[in-house]
Amino acid sequence: MTEPRYDVIAIGNAIVDIIASCDDETIEELELNRGGMTLVDAPGADRLYEAMGPATEKSGGSAANTLAGLSQLGTQCAFIGQVADDQFGKVFAHDIRAAGIDFDTPMRPTDGTDTDPPTGRCLIFVTPDGERTMNTFLGAGQYLPASALDESLIASGAILYLEGYLWDPEEPRKAMRRAIEVARGAGRKVAFTASESFVIERHGDDFRDLIDNGMIDILFVNESELATLTGEADFEKGFDMVAPKVPCLVATRSAKGAVADAGGVRASVAAEPVAKVIDTTGAGDQFAAGFLSGFAKGEPLEKCLRRGAIAAAEVISHYGPRPEADLRKLMAEKL
Repeated sequence: MTEPRYDVIAIGNAIVDIIASCDDETIEELELNRGGMTLVDAPGADRLYEAMGPATEKSGGSAANTLAGLSQLGTQCAFIGQVADDQFGKVFAHDIRAAGIDFDTPMRPTDGTDTDPPTGRCLIFVTPDGERTMNTFLGAGQYLPASALDESLIASGAILYLEGYLWDPEEPRKAMRRAIEVARGAGRKVAFTASESFVIERHGDDFRDLIDNGMIDILFVNESELATLTGEADFEKGFDMVAPKVPCLVATRSAKGAVADAGGVRASVAAEPVAKVIDTTGAGDQFAAGFLSGFAKGEPLEKCLRRGAIAAAEVISHYGPRPEADLRKLMAEKL
């Protein structure tokens, strides 16, 4: 097996986040799924955008956010995801390359229709308690075909990181299945983040099949996703059901910290203190970035978890899903 060129290669949604503060009444008036993520169509995205107050626009997408943190921590990364040939697509491509991440997936032509949609957007409403309510129009990203994959690129990454959100549309699901085959055929590890409970509700049989057949090496879930995956409300029981089936299971529990199990070795950490939670957007993405930055270097499980907790704490202290502070400096100070 050849030495990998990249530490982590990710496949995920290529979208631009539009973030605005709002009060609790707005969430109720718009009938939004408070604290969750809901898929919307183009008219729905336009309706919510019109209802927003002053907003901040930042490139996002779960896996892309994780790579942004990883790159800042010195990890060599590449991204596979699809944008349209429009203004938002160009913004996304610029931002991810400026973060030091290789990104060469061809842009998709667009005419704004369902057949050739624009670049995806995620409209995020943030309430005073820092909770984020996400409404995502996937746009061009949901049409990522297997033919757009650079298989030699996938084979050159030590870890293939897959975003659960992108499992929902049929075309990228096929592309991700092919990517798993390529990565495993090259002797690489496959990491998977469940992303959201609704994705598991729709595709739980797929995920359980991947787990049972040993196709996932590192699985990231949060507490509610684990319960949805296992059907077990008790966290410890659910964790014990999945841990023997994957080489590394990582479960985040918000203020209760995080737990991981790798080959029967278990570690846990408390949540990193935060003076004030501003916006929880990207908390799970940056936790995965911190964890994988240590995992890729072969660091002990507890230290990987600590890295994840530090990165997550940084991102929830400000608006937006990507780090603003120097993560390397934070790690050096806190570890």
